[in-house]
Amino acid sequence: TTGYEEAAAQGIIAGMNAALQIKDQELWCPRRDEAYIGVLIDDLITCGTQEPYRMFTSRAEYRLLLREDNADLRLTEKGRQLGLVGDERWESFSKKREAIESTQALLHNSWVRVHHNDLFKEALLNPMQHDCRAAEFLKRPEINYQHLLMMDDLNLPELPQEITEQIEIQNKYAGYIDRQQQEIEKLRKHENTMLPETLDYNDVVGLSSEVIQKLNRIKPTSLAQAGRISGVTPAALSLLLVHLKKSRLPV
Repeated sequence: TTGYEEAAAQGIIAGMNAALQIKDQELWCPRRDEAYIGVLIDDLITCGTQEPYRMFTSRAEYRLLLREDNADLRLTEKGRQLGLVGDERWESFSKKREAIESTQALLHNSWVRVHHNDLFKEALLNPMQHDCRAAEFLKRPEINYQHLLMMDDLNLPELPQEITEQIEIQNKYAGYIDRQQQEIEKLRKHENTMLPETLDYNDVVGLSSEVIQKLNRIKPTSLAQAGRISGVTPAALSLLLVHLKKSRLPV
C-alpha cells in the first residue's frame, strides 16, 4: 500500500494479533461490515492488487454502517475485549452508549399527539394527521432532538450534541440501516450456496462486464468461492443470489 493511514491500519491489526498470539488467544480481524480496516485487509487478501492500494469509501459495500459518527459504537467494545481500551475511555464510552439506549427506549415508548401540531407549526413541513411514536416523529427531516425537548410530557434528558446527533441518525436512517444489516445476514447465511455448472453469468442482471467474464472463465462452485475472486464484491454476490432465486435454481 501507499499512504500513512493504510500502512498504520495494517500495523495496528498485525501488532494486536502478535500480542494475542503470544497470549495463546484467538486472533481477530474486523469484517467488511465492521470497519474500513476490514475492507482494506479483505481486499488485499482476496482480490490482490497490481498497484499501491488506497482506501476509498467507494470500496466498501456497507458505507451506511461504516460511518464516522458511529465508529466508537462499532469498535470500542471489541477493543475493550482485546485489551486495547483503557478504563477511562471505557467508562466514558459506556456512559454515552447508555444515554443513547435509554433515550431511544423513551422515544419508542412515548407518543407525539396530533394536538402538538400547534407546538411545531413553525417547523413542520406538513402537519401530523395522526398520533405517532416520538421515534417515528423524529424521522421527519425537519425535526431534530431539540424540537422534542419542547414537549415537557416526554421527559427527555438534555444531552450533549454528539449523543443527540447519534440518536437522530439512528432514527432517520433506521429503514436503510436495517435493510443493509439484513443484506449482510443474508450473505453470511448463503455463503455455502452452490453455483450450478450450467449457470450463465451473462443472464445475471446488474453484473459488470469484468465480473461476468471472470465468473464465466473460473466457474466457481459456491458463493463463497465466487467472493474470493478478484473484483467480485458482496454487492455482486447479492445479485447472484437474487438471480438464483428468480430462476428457481437450488439455493
